[in-house]
Amino acid sequence: MRTSLSAFASLVIVLVFSKPTLSVTSVPAYGQCGGAGYTGSTLCAAGSTCAFSNQWYSQCLPVCQNPGAAALTSDTSSAPGTTSSLNPPQTTRTSGSSTIKSTISAPGTASSLPPPRTTRTSVSSTVKSTSSAPGIASSLPPPGETRTSDSSSTVTSTSSAPGTSSLIPPGTTRTSGSSSTVTSTTSAPGPTVCPGTRTKFKYFGVNQSGAEFGGASWPGVLGTNYIWPSPSSIDFFIGQGFNTFRIPFQQERLTPPAYGLTGAFDQTYLNGLKTIVNYVTNAGAYAVIDPHNYMRYNNAVITSTSDFQTWWKNLASEFKNNSKVIFDVMNEPNGIDAQTVFNLNQVAVNGIRSSGATSQLILVEGTAWTGAWSWQSSGNAAAFGAIQDPNNNVAIQMHQYLDSDSSGTSPTCVSPTIGAERLEQATAWLKANNLKGFLGEIGGGSNDQCISAVQGALCSMQQSGVWIGALWWAGGPWWGDYFQSIEPPNGPAISQILPQALKPFL
Repeated sequence: MRTSLSAFASLVIVLVFSKPTLSVTSVPAYGQCGGAGYTGSTLCAAGSTCAFSNQWYSQCLPVCQNPGAAALTSDTSSAPGTTSSLNPPQTTRTSGSSTIKSTISAPGTASSLPPPRTTRTSVSSTVKSTSSAPGIASSLPPPGETRTSDSSSTVTSTSSAPGTSSLIPPGTTRTSGSSSTVTSTTSAPGPTVCPGTRTKFKYFGVNQSGAEFGGASWPGVLGTNYIWPSPSSIDFFIGQGFNTFRIPFQQERLTPPAYGLTGAFDQTYLNGLKTIVNYVTNAGAYAVIDPHNYMRYNNAVITSTSDFQTWWKNLASEFKNNSKVIFDVMNEPNGIDAQTVFNLNQVAVNGIRSSGATSQLILVEGTAWTGAWSWQSSGNAAAFGAIQDPNNNVAIQMHQYLDSDSSGTSPTCVSPTIGAERLEQATAWLKANNLKGFLGEIGGGSNDQCISAVQGALCSMQQSGVWIGALWWAGGPWWGDYFQSIEPPNGPAISQILPQALKPFL
């Protein structure tokens, strides 16, 4: 039997020579485990490995589903929040016959807006819509590039901060076989998220809403009826690697009904629009200017092609010297036949070019909420193949949500494959007509089924080679707990949609 003294001595010895153990939380399968700016755990749960997808995102993938990925070893003695062991500068990772070297520089840090059939209250503003269901960064590597790689290739990646010049010209096609060496500005995407050859989006980002809030409150009060996007939100997404921001606004605030559609602009509202547009473009990103009026002005459908052409000529002249501005002709026309909507879009293109704005991309939208899933049945397919632009820089903007009626009003997606399925006919039409597509709105709930559906949609788009951009709906300061809000720091879509459904496609 030990004495109390000897027991105390033994306890002292145990305390002196025992090593404290740090508890490190493991990341579940399909969770984020690395990337520029990421500060969480880099240790994947048992059965998964941390797979490098791109500069901003790495993901825990089950080993059996990720045979071609480089094996990355996480240091279980490192506390969460320390520098990720996934991709430190000058790291060489070897797995099987694949060797990947990475030298990475840190990146830079309406009518109503709501989807149809929703009622949303923002501060003191209430917006209601009873309409029918709608359809629905500078990329590294350079836009238009197609790459094919296999597990036996050697890839050297030297990624610079977003906005810096790429060393490889656009339009490059590169194939890496068993004995080739490829120098690229980014690494190939994780194989299970989107396998095969992909063309990265030239324009990828977020809708930044708020300036179109307030329904029929014209001109409305800034901060009460409407609000401009937050510069800190723009900074956040640029820091994540995104490069395009759509800025909805209300036509009646810009062009007061007292003056008519061809009348003078309200200088206060115009200056507000210019301020946020210049903030975006001065940061090296693209700003999409979006009259969010559903092809209606002063509570009436726009019918005069000459007035609409003049309105766009006047507006484009305000931005004609800014090459990073993108003109979105009109958000989600509806209740109007496709040919009429096409005619209005065509004169808008004509008006924009006649203003001297010759370098900017123009986005045209169809009727029936410009839905991708209904592009054929709505009549848009028959009309919009004839779109003409003297500068050959126009794209077809479509929208696609993933709930039962494609309205974006439910966080429940129809199936994990519904995204790709609803885009299939639209993609085929774009190819057949030699046109480029731009998905101006996509959204869904923060759940496994919707995440898979968004991944499937974006994957099919990048595999097709005809979609040049995509934007999540939506950011903006007044969304509150709206399920699709991706406004930092804690919009509901930030924690899962951003890392799992969007960042893998940068």
